[in-house]
Parts: sequence; C-alpha cells; structure tokens
Amino acid sequence: MGVRPYKISEKYFSKKMSGLSTLVKKITEAATNFSATHVALASLFLITTSLTISAEAATGKPEKENLKFGFIKLTDMAPLAIALENGYFEDEGLNVELEAQANWKVVLDRVITGQLDGSHMLMGQPVGAAAGFGTSGELVYAYALTQNTYACTVGNDVWNMIKKSVPKGADGKPLHPISADVLKPVIQNYKNQGKQFNMGMVFPVSTHNMGLRYWLAAGGINPGLYAPLKGDTSGQIGSDAMLSVVPPPQMPATLEAGTINGYCVGEPWNQQAVFRGIGVPILTVHNQIADKIFGVTKTWAEKNPNTHIHVVKALIRAGKWLDEKENANRPAAAKIISNPNYVGADYKVIANSMTGVFEYERGDVRKEPDFNVFFRYNASYPFYSDAVWYLTQMRRWGQVPEAKPDNWYTDLAKKIALPEVYQQAAKDLISEGKMVAADFQDFSKTDGYRLPDATEWIDGIKFDGHKPNDYLKQFKIGLKGDEKI
Repeated sequence: MGVRPYKISEKYFSKKMSGLSTLVKKITEAATNFSATHVALASLFLITTSLTISAEAATGKPEKENLKFGFIKLTDMAPLAIALENGYFEDEGLNVELEAQANWKVVLDRVITGQLDGSHMLMGQPVGAAAGFGTSGELVYAYALTQNTYACTVGNDVWNMIKKSVPKGADGKPLHPISADVLKPVIQNYKNQGKQFNMGMVFPVSTHNMGLRYWLAAGGINPGLYAPLKGDTSGQIGSDAMLSVVPPPQMPATLEAGTINGYCVGEPWNQQAVFRGIGVPILTVHNQIADKIFGVTKTWAEKNPNTHIHVVKALIRAGKWLDEKENANRPAAAKIISNPNYVGADYKVIANSMTGVFEYERGDVRKEPDFNVFFRYNASYPFYSDAVWYLTQMRRWGQVPEAKPDNWYTDLAKKIALPEVYQQAAKDLISEGKMVAADFQDFSKTDGYRLPDATEWIDGIKFDGHKPNDYLKQFKIGLKGDEKI
C-alpha cells in the first residue's frame, strides 16, 4: 500500500506564498523609476520562477520527479517518512510515494528490477551484491540512514537461566552490554538434551547477522561458517548456535512460538518482546558503523544524477531534524512512524527506543541517547570504511570464501559508496541557507575512512579500514589469511 501520494501540503503552500508576498512587496517598493507594466512583468516572472528555484539550486532540475521508494517496517526507516511528512521531498521538486515491503529479499529484487526507484536497505545488501554473495547486481548508496539501531533479545526461559550469572552494578541491575559467554552453559545444556540453540536474524548479509555473529564470537561461541564454493550457504558449519532468517516483524511471534530462543533485529521488535512479556534484550549495538542505507542501482544513479542529489538533500534534512536539539523531535517522529502505513506499532513501543531511552527487563528503562543515530557523528555520510567492515565480516564467516588483498576491499568499497553525491547535496543545502557548513565534517579532510577509535566495539578490537587483513588476524574465531573451507 502506498503512503500519502504526492500533493502540495497546506504548510508547504503557505510557506511559498508568504515568501512570494514578501518578494512582490520588495519589488514594488524598489520600482519607483519603472512603469507599472515593468513592475507587473518583473513580479510575474519572479513569482513563476521562485516556485521552482529551490528545487533547482546548484544541481539543476531532477531528471525524474515521480518516485517510488520501498521500506521495511522498522524505526530506522524514519528519515524517509520525515522527508515526506515535513515536505523536504516537495522542496526538492520530488513526488514521492513510500511503500512497505514484505522482507529484505523483496526489497533487493524490486530495486534491482526497477520496480522501486530506491529503498531503505541493509548496508550489507550492496556490499554482498558487489562481492558476489547471494543476488547479484550493481547497487550503490550516497546516504546512510542510521547507525546503532538494533539489539539482541532472548526469550524469558533463556533469560531466567542466565540472569544470576550476569554481572550486576551497584544498583543491583545487570551491567550492559552483557557478554555472550553467559550463554555457553545454556547452549551446552541444549546440546546435552540433543537440542539446538536457535537464534533469528533478518538476512545473511544483514547488519544483524554480522552483529550477532560478532557478539557470539566475542563470547567464545562459534556462530558457524558459510561455504558457497561447496554449495553450503546455511552459515551453520561448525556452529555452536544455529542462526536462521526470520523477517523483522515476525521475530516476536517466532520467539513466542518457541521456534527460536532469541533474535537480533532492529526496532521496534526488541521492545515489542518486552511489552508482550516474552523476552529480554541483552545487547544494544553501539559501534558507529552504518546499519541501513538508501540504496539504488548504479544504472539508476547514472541515469538520474540530479534526482539522486535532490533525494539525498531531503534525507539529510530529515536526519538532522531527527537528531537536533538532543532528540527533541523524536516524540513527534515516533508518532508519525507509528502510523500503520509506516511501522505500524504502538506509539509507546516505538518511543521506548526512539526518544533516548531503552527498556531491558520490564521496568528497567535506561537512558540510551545514542541508540538510533541518524545524523550526529557524521552518521549519514557514506564512508568507504563501513563497506570495508562488512566485507571483513563476510570474509570472516566464509561468505567471501577465499583470501583477498587489502586493495580488493578498498576497490569494492569505492564502487559502492558515493560520497561525491552526498557532498554535492550538502553544498547545495549550505548555499540555499537550509544548513550551515558546521553541520558537516570538513569534506576536504576526510579520505572516507572513520577513525579506528570510532569503531571499537564489544571486545575492544579497533577497526582500521585501511588494513582489513590485519584486522581479521585479531579474531580467534572465523577465517583469516589464506584459510578456507
């Protein structure tokens, strides 16, 4: 179902007409030396052109104005909804329709086949397509929608088994993040009973699969390997815990049915488990690596370069609005995306992770201002190093089955990320007075790689995107060097 087909909103129209009235008044006052005819003609010309000038700016008119974008029902689709609802797409001369998709495979297929102009997408999808794992296609991105937007949850039965062994703070509450090593006795107990310990994730190259695997391995639990050269893409070779794909909205029901013992997913589906009393989140991710991106095909980007810039301009404004004033706009955003046409979850559930807090056990609500980051920390910039990190994890778990030199990682990342599009969008916004240079990093001083300190996570291992093979050598679990299955 489409979401709010394009029309000029009352707010948008009023804003334009107010500006035009002021413009006409100034022209009239300054035109004392001109005839009435000259004044009328000048006014008519400026009224006509000013309706489109904001959409043209330095970039020029969009090649394609009527656009259909896809999304999955997750809170990190928010920049798309806000860009539509706040009129930012309209400001760029774009007629946008947003359409919910069933799962990430559908998203990928519909973007590649051109049924969607672009979509809310897993960061790993353009990376996986470029690396030759799964569906092939040339996908690119110029805007990162979010970082720090997912968590891992276990069912109540598992939580009750591990709760006593979880380190506590002075207040008696569990210390977070909780190491996965607390699951070792539980997994062994399952093995002793001849049962598998199952966890859900949303897609083989998803943020959630990579994050879940990283967390389990950091706790000494092997999440399993892929062997695509042997036709085994299950990812379960040698695993202690069995990971399988479950669409995000189905996670809570699948957990409640007992099919899985836990899962790793974006919001609001971890908070949904808390509200339904069926599970407890034990990990929220904070690693300053892009989770979701706005993805298009390379062909679409090349055919519609101006349109792409205009789309990114609207998304940049949406991301800034979501993060500005210490998340002051988040309650309004949560209300917008709680609409059935967007995420369609209860406002209270969405607000629990969108407004700077996160609930673990029922009643254990903690401040988490950096859970769901849309703009600060340069979160929306398409860093090459983010793509490199995903490639290292694909190599680690066998999705990239053979050793690759460092330059392979770099070259592939530069085919996927389009920082030049983002930079032009930012420059246009600054020149139009919609944003200021201080809102952005100094583009002349970045090489497209985050600082290693920015990407340190659970195990304290720092990621230097310039040296992917050295990074892989630091892990005890997973492939490295010339190892292969």
